[in-house]
Amino acid sequence: MIYIDQLQLLLSNEQVTTNAVLLEQHGKDESYHEPHLPDVVVFPKTSEEISKVLAFANENRIPVVPFGLGTSLEGHIIPYNGGISLDLSLMSAVLEVRSDDFLVKVQPGVTRSQLNKELKKHGLFFSVDPGADATLGGMAATNASGTTSVRYGIMRDQVRDLEVVLANGDIIHTGGLAAKSSSGYHLNGLLIGSEGTLGVITELTLRVYGIPEKVVAGRATFTTVQQAVDSVVALKQAGIPMARIELVDQRSIEQVNVASGSTFAETPTLFLEFHGNEAGLASDVAFATELLDDNGCLDIQFEQDERNRNQLWELRHNLAYTYIHSAPKKRLMTTDVVVPINSLPEAIENSRAKIESLQIDAGIVGHVGDGNYHIILMVDMNDSADIARAKQLNEHVVEFALSLGGTCTGEHGVGVGKAKYQQQEHGLAYNWMKEIKKLLDPNNILNPGKIFID
Repeated sequence: MIYIDQLQLLLSNEQVTTNAVLLEQHGKDESYHEPHLPDVVVFPKTSEEISKVLAFANENRIPVVPFGLGTSLEGHIIPYNGGISLDLSLMSAVLEVRSDDFLVKVQPGVTRSQLNKELKKHGLFFSVDPGADATLGGMAATNASGTTSVRYGIMRDQVRDLEVVLANGDIIHTGGLAAKSSSGYHLNGLLIGSEGTLGVITELTLRVYGIPEKVVAGRATFTTVQQAVDSVVALKQAGIPMARIELVDQRSIEQVNVASGSTFAETPTLFLEFHGNEAGLASDVAFATELLDDNGCLDIQFEQDERNRNQLWELRHNLAYTYIHSAPKKRLMTTDVVVPINSLPEAIENSRAKIESLQIDAGIVGHVGDGNYHIILMVDMNDSADIARAKQLNEHVVEFALSLGGTCTGEHGVGVGKAKYQQQEHGLAYNWMKEIKKLLDPNNILNPGKIFID
């Protein structure tokens, strides 16, 4: 293609490639969504290079899809219209640690684990923990959250400032270093979660936190999911400052035991974590134990040793991958809804009933401390009946969540998988979202086909 030669003149030959293996890598994510190859993969090194690429693409109506590590689950980075896959992996520097301000400035290709390794030297950590070692640019683009969001908040809560390249090549900043501001529109909130449809994030200024003096993790088992979820509600109502509250149902515990050789009791389980000081944690743990016992807890084990705690959370984080490895010829599908906390028991029981009625092998897990839960299942993409059952389950779960005043996605994002629910969830506001898209990207070059159904 002629425009590929022109891109090589804008950058350099080694930054622009049509290598077949790289095209394939950039044509899929970790979901069940159909892959599609880009025309070319571009590896920019600076914001100015991205500005040149976007200005050129905008002038020539060439689609551009930002790419982090490809760990997304709703087809966000799949270039269904071809064009340029803009790989940000070369922009992976931690630019500045402002420890006294509890801020850090990074490029978008920095991963969560890379950042925390650097922050540890300063006695700090970055709180958002989605499980996958995703890039921070990608996490902001999808408004990621994860296991610690119940205490520290989601990605949107951590961003002070973004540097963003718009479709026409303009480079803007959306915030600053101040802890609060009443000046102007809240552009951070607009760009975070926009999934590359409004601009390309090229720099992030993020909040970080002091590493807690003491951390205690716990694993509580129950006879039923209802008891486990009722315990979550009780812990929340009591105001205990939990750092993590994760549900893993019986089917998922079975999967963990098979994959890791562990011998956990195969019953619905809550994975818990408490952050604080020695005296405060002792009180919190004792009170939490009483509440768990009152709600039918069979057994609770606590871990204070860092190595054992890390192993516990590694099992939780790798749960989706244990399902993937158990069925290598199938593709992962996972739901991602959030409901009000008081509706959580009803929603999870409704989901389990639907799973059983469709005779699907699936597990339920989730960041239930903020009402976010997932159903994990593997789908045979060569079996139309299997695909139909999986889609029926996903649609049922989303529709039920929306009927409770919830949302179709709490952290995975919209991409292509949840686009059809946007009008239903947002009503007239959805039309104004589309108008914002047209204003900032009139030629629709930025990740076209995502979030909005054209």
